[in-house]
Amino acid sequence: MSDGLVFGLIQVLNGVQYGLLLFLVASGLTLVFGIMGVINLAHGSFFMIGAYLAYALSATMGNLWLSILVALPIALALGLVVEAVLIRPLYARDHLYQVLLTYGLILVLEECRSLLFGDDVHGVAVPALFNFSIRLTSDLSYPVYRLVISAICLSIALLMWLVIQKTRLGMTIRAGYSNREMASSLGIDIVWLYRIVFAAGIALAAFAGMIAVPVASVFPGMGNDILIISFVVVVIGGIGSIKGAFIASLLIGLVDVFSQLYAFLPGSAPYVLMALVLLLRPQGLFGRRA
Repeated sequence: MSDGLVFGLIQVLNGVQYGLLLFLVASGLTLVFGIMGVINLAHGSFFMIGAYLAYALSATMGNLWLSILVALPIALALGLVVEAVLIRPLYARDHLYQVLLTYGLILVLEECRSLLFGDDVHGVAVPALFNFSIRLTSDLSYPVYRLVISAICLSIALLMWLVIQKTRLGMTIRAGYSNREMASSLGIDIVWLYRIVFAAGIALAAFAGMIAVPVASVFPGMGNDILIISFVVVVIGGIGSIKGAFIASLLIGLVDVFSQLYAFLPGSAPYVLMALVLLLRPQGLFGRRA
């Protein structure tokens, strides 16, 4: 295989890996938005919290996987607390209240991050077991840890599909998404459902930050960038659609990588794609018609 084809394969793998990581963040966002009707502008901040937790705990424990096992319950508990204390009182309010509150939460979390960790850029070492590359040609190789990230994300995507399509909890989530008033009248505890969905969405975003830190720096404001592109994924895929979020994430990952590689609207190509999708299908690829 020529170096050109291998180089193209590497870029495809990079785009898929970025897209799958983006899916973990966007899937939680689309569930919270589609089922609960809550616009959570602070969703990206929990990606940042996951990254900083992994950085701090791995520095203490010396093991990224052990750090994730400790950090993930912390993120899940944080999601439950935020939903109970801040989000739940706003369910019956206009979206403007949710936007203002979650934007304020971004500022609070950023200030807490600054006080606890400072404003320097940090890094986390790749786990020793996966700290090597697969040689593809005499000049090109591919890091194994990036393949591990893709495998983990694919496993979680499959698990989410199984839960949503094959379990009673998934049936409840689908019922709440289709018609929350009818689901409530049939005896489904909507408050409990909202609590589970919100906490799971936060945990997914935080977990994405945890596994991403060995290949990306830990830096102030890192949650804001992932939030914007996650909203693009939600819009393209369709609000509330996990399938749409998965396909849109892969599209965005590939478009972003190749647009920067060939200097074709670098940084803007995902937004052009979003505009095209909205023109042709305003509800997104797999969203419900209004």
